[in-house]
Amino acid sequence: MSNQNLHNLTVTQAEKNLHELTCQDMKSVELQEEKAITRAAILLLVNSSDYQMLGICADSTTEALSTLGNYLEALGYHTTLMNESNFHSIEGSVYLKFNGMKESYIMESYTGKYRGVLVSCQSDEATGINGTYGYLPLDLFT
Repeated sequence: MSNQNLHNLTVTQAEKNLHELTCQDMKSVELQEEKAITRAAILLLVNSSDYQMLGICADSTTEALSTLGNYLEALGYHTTLMNESNFHSIEGSVYLKFNGMKESYIMESYTGKYRGVLVSCQSDEATGINGTYGYLPLDLFT
């Protein structure tokens, strides 16, 4: 998909692209063109929804917090929402959940095999964008 086509991306195309990254079919997004398409798709759906929730599965507290900061900035949230002093370091892999409606987060130990970011788009209207996409790459917005 060319850069011109990225600007003409529809909600249907964005959802189709993102559904290829489901938990059951973990697909790596390594090529820059694939990352650009994935970024454009998630940004379109985020901008078409009212708020989002993020679920970050990472190898460490540091990686989870860095990923959260990058995603918050890319999705248009104020990065001042993130006060790293509110987090205690957890040994090993972690799950970090961010609720965009409440602008709150929680982190806990995680023993699952997945690594990446789930983005759940929520709309107040039933006909709006309501869906969960990912696991998206931890480094999608770095």
